[in-house]
Formats: sequence, C-alpha cells, structure tokens
Amino acid sequence: MAGYGSRVFFLTVCAVSLLGANAEIKFTIPVGKFFTYELLRETFQNDFEPLSKLYAGRLYDDPMIFKCNRQNFPDLPEWLRLTQRHPFDNGFLYGTPTSPGKSIIEIYAINKRSYETARHILVIKVTAEKMLPYQAEFFIKLREIEKVLPSSVQDEIKQDLQKLWDTEALEIVNITNALDRGGRVPLPLAGHFEGVYVKVGSEQYFSQCLMRVMTPEHEKQCTAGARVRAPGGCNFCTIPSNCITWCKTELFDLTKQEPAPPAPTMGSGILEAGGEFDPPESPPSRDFFPDYIVTVIVPLILAIILCILLAYVMFCRREGVEKKERKNKPAVEKHNVLCVLIRIQLYHHHTIHGNTDELRTMAGNRGVPPPLSTMPMFNSRTGEGAPPLHSDSPTIPLIMAQQ
Repeated sequence: MAGYGSRVFFLTVCAVSLLGANAEIKFTIPVGKFFTYELLRETFQNDFEPLSKLYAGRLYDDPMIFKCNRQNFPDLPEWLRLTQRHPFDNGFLYGTPTSPGKSIIEIYAINKRSYETARHILVIKVTAEKMLPYQAEFFIKLREIEKVLPSSVQDEIKQDLQKLWDTEALEIVNITNALDRGGRVPLPLAGHFEGVYVKVGSEQYFSQCLMRVMTPEHEKQCTAGARVRAPGGCNFCTIPSNCITWCKTELFDLTKQEPAPPAPTMGSGILEAGGEFDPPESPPSRDFFPDYIVTVIVPLILAIILCILLAYVMFCRREGVEKKERKNKPAVEKHNVLCVLIRIQLYHHHTIHGNTDELRTMAGNRGVPPPLSTMPMFNSRTGEGAPPLHSDSPTIPLIMAQQ
C-alpha cells in the first residue's frame, strides 16, 4: 500500500506540474496604459525541479535565459519589449498597447545548468479606452530600465510626479530605455547609467511648475547648454536617483493635436482621355570626335613619347664593355700588383710557419740525427751529401753551392 500511495502521489505531482506549465496567464489592459509583467525565476525553477524539494531536499538557483514571442510569430508585438540584464536576474515584459486586440505570448525559460526548457502562455487582451488628454515625458538620468520596472520603484516615481503635477489622478503611460531612443551606451563604471524616459498622463491640466518648461527663458538656458536646476518650489524628488532632467522634459496636449489627414480616395484606375500622345523630339546630333581625341589619341601620344625616352636611356646611353675596361685598366693593373704582393707575403709567412714547426720538432727529439739541411755539402734536390773537406782555408765555404 505504501508503494501504491507513493506512485499515486508521484503521478499527481507530475500531472499538476504539466498542467501548471501549460496554464494560461491572462491580463486585460486598456489602450494607452503601461503594462509590466515580471518573469520570476523561482516560478520556472519549480517547473524544472518539481520534486527536488519533496524528496532530495535540494534547492537550486540555476541561471536562466528568457525568450518570448507571439504565438505563431517569430517576434513580439511591436508595442511589447523583453529585457533581462543577467541570467541570474528576473526578466520583464513591458510596453504600452496602442490599439485594441488580443495577443498570445509564448514565454520560454532555458535552464543554463541542465538545458531544460519550460513554457508558459501569457494572454494579453487590450480593450479600447480614451487616451489621457494631458501627458508629460520626463528623463531620469540615474536609472536603468530593469531598476524602474518593479512596481515599488514605479510607485516611488509616481508619487514624486504627483507632487510635481499637483494631482493624485496620475497614471504612467510608458517607460522607455534611453538606448531605444538613440542614447549612448554608458561606460562600465560606477555612477554611469543608461537613463530612462517616463511618460505620465492625467485628466488635469499641467501645473505651474510644468508650465515653466514652456517659457522662453527655460528654452534659452537649455539651448545654451547650461545646467538647469529645478525651478523654485518645484523640486519634489525624495530619492536622488529619481530626479528628472528638466531640459529633456516635454509636454503633450492631445486636445490640441491636428486631426489626421483624410484618407485618399480610390479612383477607377483608368487614366482620363488627354488627346493623342505627342512624343518628345529627338535630341540634336553631337560630334564625338573631340571627345575621342581627348580620351584616346592624347593618352596614346603620351605613351609613345614615354616609350621613346625609355628606349633612348636603355640603349643609346650605354658605354659598352670595352670602354669600361679601358677606363678601368689602371685600376685593374694596380689591383693585380697588390694581389701578387699579397701572395708573396702569404708564401713567406707560410715558409716561416713551416720552419718554426720543424725547429719545435727538433727541440722535442734531440736524440735523432741532425736534419740533412744542416749537413755540409747537402744537395737539396737529390738529398745526398758530399764528404766533408778538411781544410782550414777561410776561402772555402762551409756549404757548397747546390749543383
């Protein structure tokens, strides 16, 4: 029975998980009202590991990436945007619908640890409603889009703008990232932010503080590039990061907008009768010979002149081998004499070196007979020696001349 109960409990949990994963989340919003939906990672984490808390007691915090698209379409509707700064952060779907209709959004969460995928369905029904007639757009420099989309931060900004507008009947119409409006990407340093545009609307007309934005003095200061501070008594930002930039504040009075131009009338598609067709006359004839001379003949003449100059330099200005030899003959003879002298010196040096080696060998071996070159009457060609002459006459040399 225990095994049967566990099996039934397991199947029940699986069925609830599957039904929960495919359940539809429905919203109904009017046209012109700001919509925000936070994609919580905890919700999708339960879809990936539904039984881990019950049996294993393990709590995962996996990185996830969210991807959203309209059902049967590759992208989201034009008024809806998705943002997620990091896989460990929650995602946000936000935007302001401009026309009534129904949109079915498919939300996919990809688990970067296990590469599992979870799918949720979000149904957004947009109803027709009158737009707020008075709207104002403010630029908040020290904010980023992910930090403004949570409802608590929106309430803080809304409270400050209610004091500025001097009314509580104020609604947030739209929040836009400054990068989507052509802003520059900030440096990855502390104190640098992307900035956001916050548009609010109300049934009440603009306050006196907001009307100062339309004065010529304010526009002149902003055009000059001066740092414009909040007008006296109009600084209501309780949090420094929620303070607005006054030079980028714009007011919109929808009651004074010009009506849209009427749609063009559709005709029959047949041109009206306008008489016979009169084709234009042929243009006058033109002489192209001057153009031919400028584009063909002149470059050809220049090329021929360059070829003649090159041939003259290469063939007519050469001295010849014999002329060079006659000019360089003294130098060649001097060079040959130097070569002969160098060879004589090298031979003399080689002879001295050989005699030195012979003397060193004799000094090392004193027991051997003396060399033939030291014997009297030695003939260097035959190697024979004549008997010594026993004479005391000083006229007889010790070594006879070689035969």
